[in-house]
Amino acid sequence: MPTAVGRALAALGVLLVIGLLPWLTRTDPARTILHARYADREPTPGTLAAIRRETGLDAGPLHLLGDWAFGLLRGDFGTSWVSGQPVRPDVLSALGVSLTLMAASLAVALLVAAALGARTLLAGARGPGHKPPTARAGALGAVLAALPEFLLAAVLATVFAVRLGWFPAVGWGGAPGDALHAAVLPALAMGLPAGALLGRLLDDALPGAFAEDWVRTAAASGLPPARVARHALRRVLPPLLPQFGFVVVGLTGGAVTVETLFSIPGLGGTALSAALAQDLPVLQACVLLLLALGVAVGIAVRAVRRAALGPALDAGALPALRRPALPPSRTLTATALVSAALLAGVIAYGMTRDPLHVDTAARLAPPGAAHPLGTDALGRDVLARLGHGAARTALTSLAVAAATLVLGVALGVLTRWAEGLREVVNALPPVISGLVVAGIAGSGATGAAVAVTVVAWAPIAAHTAALYEQERAAAHVEGAVALGADRGHLLRRHILPGVLPPVLRHALLRIPALALALASLGFLGLGTEPPAPEWGRMLSENMPYAERAPWAVLAPAAALAAVGVLAVAAGALTAGARTRRGGGSR
Repeated sequence: MPTAVGRALAALGVLLVIGLLPWLTRTDPARTILHARYADREPTPGTLAAIRRETGLDAGPLHLLGDWAFGLLRGDFGTSWVSGQPVRPDVLSALGVSLTLMAASLAVALLVAAALGARTLLAGARGPGHKPPTARAGALGAVLAALPEFLLAAVLATVFAVRLGWFPAVGWGGAPGDALHAAVLPALAMGLPAGALLGRLLDDALPGAFAEDWVRTAAASGLPPARVARHALRRVLPPLLPQFGFVVVGLTGGAVTVETLFSIPGLGGTALSAALAQDLPVLQACVLLLLALGVAVGIAVRAVRRAALGPALDAGALPALRRPALPPSRTLTATALVSAALLAGVIAYGMTRDPLHVDTAARLAPPGAAHPLGTDALGRDVLARLGHGAARTALTSLAVAAATLVLGVALGVLTRWAEGLREVVNALPPVISGLVVAGIAGSGATGAAVAVTVVAWAPIAAHTAALYEQERAAAHVEGAVALGADRGHLLRRHILPGVLPPVLRHALLRIPALALALASLGFLGLGTEPPAPEWGRMLSENMPYAERAPWAVLAPAAALAAVGVLAVAAGALTAGARTRRGGGSR
């Protein structure tokens, strides 16, 4: 019951904010609609008044929302304010395109996640007599997770579509075979980072399963390694299943930048176009479908989790999963040290240069003595802009990560009441959230950070809730309750010590994703205002010149990858330091 109430209240709140958007923004929606319909038509008072009467804007928000709600009861999504056509056929077609693209991207993500976790899984399945398994996805997973989707999309399109001609560069085929052919490149662009994140989480959880006593018993009984691996996966997957659901929904509605680059008529791109044009009926329909998808996926994930855990969850017989003390991977440590040294040197040197100086005679100049990392399309020094933009990008990502960690842990403990809210929030793409926040508070770095925080706490909360639920079912908690421990003591001494370490590592893993979300908003013009340097804006400004001047794009992309490696290394070092102090096991 609390979950259903939370879903209903959260969905109504989101739809209410979307429905009130014309009155919450500081722009005249009639002018935006007129410009979307006729780019060159003069916005006279009579023309604007006619648009307000036609769209119902003059009747007020309550009348407009009421008409839309009554139309939904009849299966009518309304009429587009821009095209004048019924909304339902277009948004359902966009949903079909997005689901097809999501399925292809999800297949890529699962393959990547399986590849990143395979070495740890195989090492642990051989039994405790062999070398103990350590998390091995490390640097490779960090770099893949930190690659911007829009940069991957542009590179893949340039190489495999334009140069080699193997796949279409833009568009979406009508026939199923054509659609799948067109989905290959965008699916790779979205599936690689998503799979890297899932693989890193899986790789982080597996050593805890292989450290349990049942593995020694299985090895002594001669259980085949394949069965041991299967049982280990069943042990670690339930807490990670909510993250799988988040990826499913994110690949459906969060593919805005990739859909825009490939001109794919998906639901995310349709919602973005509707929000930019203030086409409220189309935007409401897109958000409603995304919310329905988020709730449906959340219900399905919860059902699968309950089935995977079985009666042990309710019987209080589920052992607590504890990661053993593991030395950090030497490859990851070396990569992190090199990344930290290079990134610190580049930032320090870049801070000594002027990021706003324009040298028109050196536009798109290659790296050289005067400009070690070359110049951008306006003749500005890339090294200087990279150094001065580090604070805006990295520090903002850290601040957002801290905020999402606090919110995620606090709301994750409220498992039933916050579950519906998590499902609804997860269904909102950060770009749509950014457009709403920008429309209300104005665009800028602060608005972008708030927009990302609004939706980014949900994966942390879902992970917290899944671990919290399992920790409460552990035998040692039942024993503490029998001895008279109160709720506060249980939280401090028995539950949170098992929940916080993996959640903290998860939050660190998401720092590159947060940086990419901020970069995506900057890529769409919703982040830092020009001419201030910021890594996302550097990518967006120089993407049109990527083939001619790749250094202008590769520099911020490499910096984002370095941040990803450092975040993963920080999580590994944190886990190692904690377990060496004795906090990782009982």
